[in-house]
Amino acid sequence: MTGLPVVLGMTMICCLLWGSAFPCIKIGYRLFDIPSGESFSQILFAGIRFFIAGILAVLMGSVGAKKLLIPKRESIPNIFILSLFQTVLQYTFFYIGLANTTGMKSSIINASNVFFSILAASLIFHQEKLGMRKILGCLLGFWGVVLINLTSGADMSIKFSGEGLILISAISHAFSSAFTKKFSADENPVTLSGYQFMSGGAVMMITGLIFGGRLHSVSFSGILILLYLAFISAAAFSLWGILLKYNTVSKISVFGFMNPVFGVILSAVFLSEGSTAEPWRVIISLILVVLGIVTVNLKSNA
Repeated sequence: MTGLPVVLGMTMICCLLWGSAFPCIKIGYRLFDIPSGESFSQILFAGIRFFIAGILAVLMGSVGAKKLLIPKRESIPNIFILSLFQTVLQYTFFYIGLANTTGMKSSIINASNVFFSILAASLIFHQEKLGMRKILGCLLGFWGVVLINLTSGADMSIKFSGEGLILISAISHAFSSAFTKKFSADENPVTLSGYQFMSGGAVMMITGLIFGGRLHSVSFSGILILLYLAFISAAAFSLWGILLKYNTVSKISVFGFMNPVFGVILSAVFLSEGSTAEPWRVIISLILVVLGIVTVNLKSNA
């Protein structure tokens, strides 16, 4: 799980799946008739997605392990901690924020989770060292994300209910990466992922329902989108957790710069957002992101 071909293949699958989530969430809001101002309906929608994702992750992991995945008793507190940061906080803020800004601006701000993940792992959890090489790699990757999003007529306004909440979501994601690395030392990362999704999803569903959240329109197309979003979480986070178990946070997290690149391209295709992302811009952005990934992963004592 540490060889470059394996890491590259698994991370690209994760990033492609996560990138597709940006437009699919927006499409989901439309299909379930959830307006941007109905925060608790958005939380309910997210909660259902993640509860189903938890079930899928446990089922897929159990099939792979040829036994039912059940967490160790000592892992239960860790599952609740992980669920707080990886699901409840991260996605409550992300879903509400995404409803109040564009998919492209969300992509740029959400890319900052790579910086925060490396900083948290290095300075707070002391899981690795922070060196100039990692900082330079992050800057290269981040500028790649910015370039693919910036246009001459880009709206650069910032509001707390949109961009501000996406930033808080990115910080929560950073802590969840460090916790995943820490907790997976003693527990199967797929088990952690599945059960934290179920507990976090349940909390979000109950919260959404208590405060009046509703899915106003249920259709076959909406259910398919919901199931696909659940699959994204179950598959991508399980793979990501396995990679974090065997690699440093910085080595894996830096690949997250590909998420916004995929997000912008897929948002342009499915939402007609970012249609001005010319081919040259996409190519240069990809080059910068790849340089950033390579720089962070160069052999070093850092």
